[in-house]
Amino acid sequence: MARTRTDASASETLVAWANAWLAGNCGRDEVADVLEKEHGPQQVTGVSHPAVADREQPLRTLLDVLRGQRLTAFRLALPAPGDPLGLTGPKEFNLPAVDAGEAVLVELGEAPLGLVPTADVRGSSYRGLRWQAHLVHRASAGTPTLAEAEQALNLTLRDTADALLALDTAGWRPAASSALAELRAPADVPPLAPGYPQRACRVAAQADRLAAITAAGLADDGGSVTAHEVDARRASLRDLEHAVRRALVAAHNAVTDG
Repeated sequence: MARTRTDASASETLVAWANAWLAGNCGRDEVADVLEKEHGPQQVTGVSHPAVADREQPLRTLLDVLRGQRLTAFRLALPAPGDPLGLTGPKEFNLPAVDAGEAVLVELGEAPLGLVPTADVRGSSYRGLRWQAHLVHRASAGTPTLAEAEQALNLTLRDTADALLALDTAGWRPAASSALAELRAPADVPPLAPGYPQRACRVAAQADRLAAITAAGLADDGGSVTAHEVDARRASLRDLEHAVRRALVAAHNAVTDG
C-alpha cells in the first residue's frame, strides 16, 4: 500500500483515494483499506438518497453501486460555523456537516450525494465510522482554485506571523517562529493519493503543518497580558485556520477542478 498522510481527516482520505480510483490509479479495495487502516470499519447509512439502501452497508458496496450511476468526482468540504466551505445545501446536509467539520460531495448524475462521517462505537472494542448519506443540491460550492488557495495561504501566513510578532508576548513567539519557518523550510511531502499533482500534495502538506500550529495556538493563550492581546492573537490565528481549510479543499479537489 502506498504511503499516506496519517493526520488526514476521513473525508480528506476518502476524496483523495476515491478520485484516484475513478482515474484508474488504484483499486476500489485500496480506497477502503486506507480508510480502515486509519479510521476503522466503514459503514454507510442512507435515509435520503436513492443510491443508498435503507439498511447499513459497507463503504466498499456503496462504491460499487455508485460506479454504475454516472459517478464523475468526489469533492471535499471542510466547513466551520459561519463558513460553509464546500457545502451546497440543503440544511439537512449542511448542519451535520458543519457539526462534523467535514463532508464529501459525490458528483452523481442528476442526484448528487453528500456523505457526513460520524463515530461508530459499538461495545468496548468496535471503533469505526458511519457515513450518513444525503441528497444534496446541484450547485457550485464556491471553492477556490489551487493557485488561489496557495497564494492566499502564503499571504495569510506572513500576515499572521507579523501580527504575532508585533504583539511581542514571549509566550506567543514560538507560534510565530513556527509560522515563519514554514515560509523557508522545505518539508517532507507525502502524497494525497496516486495520480495527484505534486503541487496539490505540497499545498496539502503545508496546510497540515499549519493546521497543527494553529490548533496549538488557539488552545493556549500563551503569555497573554490583556484581553485585547488575546483577542488580537486569536483573530490572526483564525484567519490562518480559514486559509488552511481553503488550501486543503483546493488541494483535494485539484484533480477534478483541472
